[in-house]
Order: sequence, then C-alpha cells, then structure tokens
Amino acid sequence: MTDRAATNPHARTEDHAMTQSKPPYNDLHDHLAELERRGLLTRVDRQIDKDSEMHPLVRWQFVGGIQEKDRKAFLFTNIVDGKGRKYDIPVVVGGMAANREVYGTGMGCSVDAIQAKWDHAIANPIDPVEVTDAPCHEIIEDGEILSQEGHGLDLLPIPVSTPGFDSAPTLSATNVITKDPVTGVQNMGTYRCALKASDRLVVRMATRVGGAGGYQHYLSHKERGDNEMPVAIVLGCPPYVAFMGPQKLPIGVDEFTVAGGLAGAPINVVKAKTVDLMVPAEAEVVIEGYVDTTKVEPEGPFGESHGHVALEEYNMPMRITAVTRRRDAVIPSYISQVAPSESSVIKRVAYEPLFLRHLRDTMSIKGVKKVSLHEPLTGLLRVTVITVAPNTPRTEIWRALYGAAFFKGDCGKICIAVNEDIDPDSPDGILWAMAYRSNPIADVQTLAHRGQGHGPKREAEGEEDSTLLIDATMKSPMPPLALPTQDYMERAKGIWEEMGLPKLTPQSPWFGYSLGEWHSEWDAAAARAAQGEYLENGKISLGRQIPWVKPETRFSPDQETPPKR
Repeated sequence: MTDRAATNPHARTEDHAMTQSKPPYNDLHDHLAELERRGLLTRVDRQIDKDSEMHPLVRWQFVGGIQEKDRKAFLFTNIVDGKGRKYDIPVVVGGMAANREVYGTGMGCSVDAIQAKWDHAIANPIDPVEVTDAPCHEIIEDGEILSQEGHGLDLLPIPVSTPGFDSAPTLSATNVITKDPVTGVQNMGTYRCALKASDRLVVRMATRVGGAGGYQHYLSHKERGDNEMPVAIVLGCPPYVAFMGPQKLPIGVDEFTVAGGLAGAPINVVKAKTVDLMVPAEAEVVIEGYVDTTKVEPEGPFGESHGHVALEEYNMPMRITAVTRRRDAVIPSYISQVAPSESSVIKRVAYEPLFLRHLRDTMSIKGVKKVSLHEPLTGLLRVTVITVAPNTPRTEIWRALYGAAFFKGDCGKICIAVNEDIDPDSPDGILWAMAYRSNPIADVQTLAHRGQGHGPKREAEGEEDSTLLIDATMKSPMPPLALPTQDYMERAKGIWEEMGLPKLTPQSPWFGYSLGEWHSEWDAAAARAAQGEYLENGKISLGRQIPWVKPETRFSPDQETPPKR
C-alpha cells in the first residue's frame, strides 16, 4: 500500500500502533485468512474495474443458479476505476455473509450455534475497553489534503454497486457511529453513503420505521440547535463488531457491549482523531466528519434491497475531517440490492433469532419452532413464515401470527403459519400449504394501519399499508405427500448419477412422507406392490367387496362394519 505520509505533511503515520498486542478476537485480516483456509474465499488477481465489473461479477453467484453453500467471498487485489486509475487497497465483497458458513466463520461458531451465541451475547454484554495505540490510526489524512484528487475519499476504491443505475460509488459495508448528545450513548448502524467529492459524501439513515438510532441522534442535534452532528464511518471492523451494524438492537443499546458479549471479551476502542466518538481500534478505515443538520443534498439513485432502484432523494451531507486507516487496509463492500445478497444473508441470520426469541420466550408460545424471513426478491421484510409444532392450539397459532406481524414495524406485512413438514424456503411448499390447509374465510385476516416500511415510494397511496395473516397449518391429519418415499428416490438418484445425467439440485419436497392420515396396512401393501406382488393385494381387496355402496365412499382397514348405503 502506498504511504503518502512521506510526501504530504497532512498524511502522517503513527508507528507505535504496530506494537499493539493481538486482541482476543479476530480482526478482518484474521477472518479472511480463515475463510481462505476453509475454501470460502476466491482471490481475484486479474485487473477488475470497480465501477463496472466488480459487483456484477460477484452478483453472478447469487443469480446464476449456484447453491448458497457454494457461494464465496471475493478478494480483489488488482483494482482500477472506469478511467483506468489504479488503487493500492484491496476490496473484499461477500466477506461477511456470502453464505451462512461465511457468517458462521465470522461468528466463530457453527451455523447451528449462531442463534444461541446471539442470545448469550444480548443477555451478557461486555463493556469495551479504551486503548491509545490503534491499527486504524497507522496512516492519517486530515486538513487541506482531503480536498485534493487522489486523497481523502478519492483514495479509497469504493465500487459502484448497481452499474447502469447508481450515480456514485457508495459505501455499503459501513458501521456508522453517532452519539446521543444528551445521554452520550453511541449507536452503530449500517447506512449507505454516496461519495460526492474527496471530502464530502451524503448519508442515508432515516430508513428504519420510527427512525434509525443515528437518525434519532440527528433529530436531537437539530432540536438542540446544533448545526452539525459528529459521525465516524467505519469500514472493515472485526467481524463481531461488523455484525452489529445490520443487527436491529433496541435504540439506546451500545452495540460495542453486545459485540463484547459475542467475543467473550471487551472490544478495543480508541478515540477518533477529529470527532468525539469511540471507534474500533482494529478497524481497516475510519472516515470522520460532521453531518450538516441545516441542509440536505440529493443522493441516489441507488439499487435497494427491496428489489427496486431507490430514486434520488434529499439526504444528509457530511463534510470529511479525517480519513484514518491501517497500513495493510482491506475495504469491505456488501453486495446488496435484490435479495438474495450478502446483506440479506447478514440480516436474515441476525433477525430470525430475534423473532424466534420474541415469540417463543417473551410471548411464551412454546409451539413456535422456527421463524423464517423470506429472502429472494422480497428482501426479508415483507414475508414471514412461522413454523409451529403439531397440535399447537389454534389460539396460540394466531398469537404467533399477531406477534410476528407487530414485533418490528418494517417486517411481517404477510405472515404465514405452517407445519414442520413445509420448507419455509420453498414457495411451492408454502403455496401448497395455503391451497390445501387453509380456508380463507376462517384462516385469513387482514389488519389495517401498517406503515409502508422499507420499499419503493408510493406517495399516491398515502403513508399506510396493511397486514395479511394466514394460518396454513393442518387442522387435522391428512394423506401423505404423493411422491415416492425417500428410500426409492435416493435409489433412483444413485442411478441418475451413475448414468452421468445433469447434476441434480433437489428442491424441497423431493420425496413423499406421511401427514398423519395413513394406516400400517397400506405400508405393507405398498411394499408388496414395489416388489411386484400386486396380485396379493388384489386377493385382499377381493375379499372386501360389498354391494350397494356409492362409489368413492371412504374405506378404512379398521372399519368393523360395512358402510351404509
């Protein structure tokens, strides 16, 4: 990486930061090394244009039929912009959550243990510890140099997220730190920031229903008559800290304390150089400055997670007072926009445990086994699927539907309750359950007075939306799913692969199973039929012939008397 401090009095180094001892948790460099060790990282050493090629290349693994488990992080080491200008700083895309295993690697646990780790961290926060020597301050630019081309923000290889629509390179993998001017409690959120000049960008943080934590701080500063709000935009936090930005904790909770709970140790923080805020000591890059509370500036268009391009809106201009970084900095960029994406995986893995804990523990609905936020295209916020155990009382199912619909103001416009045999990631399975397990007049409710939440603007329709609740659970036992049972399907799959036919990607459901209304005698008859002994079944049914009964009258092997005419 180029060290500009040698030729520029405004860019200086602080070599003592290199002596800091290794923290008791991984930073981004440790995380990338572990991803590479596990085969979850692809290095791209060929030249890549950050403005037109980088995000489209990584996007292909989300829209090209590649299974989630096969998606990887991409580390770009040879970067140019649309004008051919070269950059010294690498960029990683997908490094936090290309898939759940990448996220689990950052969490230091298996995918199955993520829920429990979040639960423990939220219940057992650990305060951060302040340090004076920090890797994020190894190189510092401040003062007049920030306004010069090739310095400040212009030094950073920030990609264009949606080439063809976006009007600027945009910071997407951010932890934006602000502070309540009254209580002094900091907040950390992930907000997009559009680059406008080497020393100016525009932040969008007013998207959360009720206002994000940073936006609440902005309003507090305005009410106090403050013309500016101090802000620190962090790129490349240690994973435990990075995951705090997309996580929706209650406003007023200092995310550093929950990050410490995840790490099992205090997170190292250091005071920023030009604003009164604490930032992660092991961050890759920190952009310091002040948001103007007296004016706004057009920002966008930008491809959004709700699957539409967000058209240009006024948002918060920020003047940059310092850009600090590590000598070996790596810049992360979230691939977002249409789900599935990296940002939707991060949110899904973070949100689903919150919903489950709320319904199962806070509301004490013990029949709730799983909460799934639908990801492709809908982007998690609009469709919620609640999986409930068999024999869960109808009243509890409806309590769960109401609870999920109103737990978060921007989630749960459509809430559907299903049984455990339905794969919540299979739209076909959900539609099957709705089609055959629900009676619309009894099992569907609509509720008024819902906020529009995160989505394309619909000014002509007002500011309110509504909610749809559907009980698509079985109300009584039903016949089996009419596919060959698992053993026969697996046997056939082996033959398929032996023949060298195209690779299979099984879609749930791919085998038949019982749904309660079935008799062991029919299992025996099915086994005989599969063994070529259908004639034996014919002899058994011949002995059960009866006269004068209407066709399609139900038969059961257990019935003791013939049905009446």
